[in-house]
Amino acid sequence: MIEYRAIETDADWRNISKLYKRAFPLTERKPLSLIRSTHKKNKADVWLIEDDGVFWGFAITINSGDLVMLDYFAVAEDARGKGYGSSCLKWLQKQYEGRRFFLEIESVYIKAKNMKQRIGRKAFYERNGMREVGVTAKVFGVEFVTLGYECELNFDEYKKLYTDCYGKLVGMNIREVKRR
Repeated sequence: MIEYRAIETDADWRNISKLYKRAFPLTERKPLSLIRSTHKKNKADVWLIEDDGVFWGFAITINSGDLVMLDYFAVAEDARGKGYGSSCLKWLQKQYEGRRFFLEIESVYIKAKNMKQRIGRKAFYERNGMREVGVTAKVFGVEFVTLGYECELNFDEYKKLYTDCYGKLVGMNIREVKRR
């Protein structure tokens, strides 16, 4: 049976670390020490996806006021396509009900080597109730598009969430991208 639980042990962090390094390109990974620090300050939630006690994935959110951003979300390679991702996303939407829940994906509006993967990722989130909210930004030079669950968001709120959770230095490396 699929279960979601808050991170508890160093072994949990090791499981996350291994999948995190496989699932996200280096250019999109924050140092895990920064994520752990943000978690200790109660500005991030770290959830594990398990089935009968076996680790299958994780979700990391950052939180400030009524904003909750799904910062990292990964399902182990051999568990993809089995409903773990959709199930967890629906659980997160309920978990953060009453708050503005959103995420960012690599832009589908610029050419990229992994365009098929980007389009597939966007389609997955849209099948699960997420819609573009109109914020496109470059975060440390990587362009992202935001998708929200039944919410609205503007660039200033998006940037403030990053600054509140990760500090001014990170906030200074976020730029709005205007789409025509």
